[in-house]
Amino acid sequence: MLQNPYLRATQENRGTTQENRDITQENYDATQGNRDKGYLQINVVSDKNQIPVKNARIQIASTGNPNEPIEEIETDEDGKTKNIELDAPPLEYSLSPSDNQPYSEYNLKISADNYKDTIISGVQILSGEIGLQNISLSPSVTDQPSYNPTVIGGHTLWEYYPPKIAESEIKPISETGEIVLSKVVVPEYIIVHDGTPSDTTAANYYVRYRDYIKNVASCEIYATWPESSIIANILAIISFTLNRVYTEWYRSKGYNFTITSSTAFDHKWIYQKTIYENISQIVDRIFANYLSRPNVSQPILTQYCDGKRVTCPNWLSQWGSKYLGDQGYSAIEILRYYYGDDMYINEAEQIAGIPSSWPGYDLSVGATGEKVRMLQSQLNRIAMNYQSIPRIAVDGIFGDNTKAAVQRFQSIFNLPANGIVDYPTWYKISQIYVGVSRIAELT
Repeated sequence: MLQNPYLRATQENRGTTQENRDITQENYDATQGNRDKGYLQINVVSDKNQIPVKNARIQIASTGNPNEPIEEIETDEDGKTKNIELDAPPLEYSLSPSDNQPYSEYNLKISADNYKDTIISGVQILSGEIGLQNISLSPSVTDQPSYNPTVIGGHTLWEYYPPKIAESEIKPISETGEIVLSKVVVPEYIIVHDGTPSDTTAANYYVRYRDYIKNVASCEIYATWPESSIIANILAIISFTLNRVYTEWYRSKGYNFTITSSTAFDHKWIYQKTIYENISQIVDRIFANYLSRPNVSQPILTQYCDGKRVTCPNWLSQWGSKYLGDQGYSAIEILRYYYGDDMYINEAEQIAGIPSSWPGYDLSVGATGEKVRMLQSQLNRIAMNYQSIPRIAVDGIFGDNTKAAVQRFQSIFNLPANGIVDYPTWYKISQIYVGVSRIAELT
């Protein structure tokens, strides 16, 4: 069994994280009006070619007073805004179940020359966390404003959604014969059916796999929780999703999608959902991992419930996993607490849509060779769309110029900007390179 090295959090790190949480909790009462602050960064691209939309104009207003903007801002040359500080409820509201909504909600109005205006309502801001709002604008064919409002639904731990209908965690191959893949593959895209399986009126969305996992995790748990709790929940979400992929569960029943957005059948996924920077970075680190049991080839269908309104013996409790994280449990310890001691973290054999695999070690200043040359070539291609990334020589030598280009890339895509091409940075560069390259071929 393989385990991603980023999962091996030390007790020291867990203690530091909890210490920081404690300090934040001590300070929240001192904020004006018993309010904390959260942050929002907005990323705007064209839905036609995924290039950044610079100088997009954004108005931000509270959902309770949508006609009075509290902030107006424009995107930079990479289609991004700075981190915008916004009011949020006290941190403690998201650290235990309560009758107080743990996030504030805002409306965004986005406009840009030659694009259709759009409105997004219900952007969720948590105390101390950076929310990432990714927006795709459609080209406009007229000079008249054409708003296309999107309403983000409530978080699953706050709003009521139907509980999961229990299924077997391992699908019986001999009885149904629905297993069609010979090995576990991380897909590049999945198709999300935005409703119950039988709802023929629901839309299907073509979604990047990693973006799907980030979206679901941001819908299902709070980004303010301990890191080990977040990792445990993300691994459960990943393993469940890869089971649907591996078994072709819905396609074998005649449907043309991979998974649904119904909590009764799968996970909650919300179109245009705000994701959170820490959740995004964790997914980028562990997206190829899943949960398995000895002598079982398929990823385990790891089901869960909130543990407050709904209890689920032998399944992961979301709130329970948070409390175990508070006590210093690691991610695998949390998972085994609920699913049993024979649950293991495994790694997919193949990642679809990636031009070359992770070299197995970090690339930094002083590295040389073909992997560095490939990295430099990919960064130069990405720089054609993201022009703040400096162009570099494709010489196979990782020097200061290559480090500067990597750092700028990491900053744009919300990765730690240390200039080191680690596991998440390598695959993010590959993902963006594939995207811009295919767009160029199509156009």
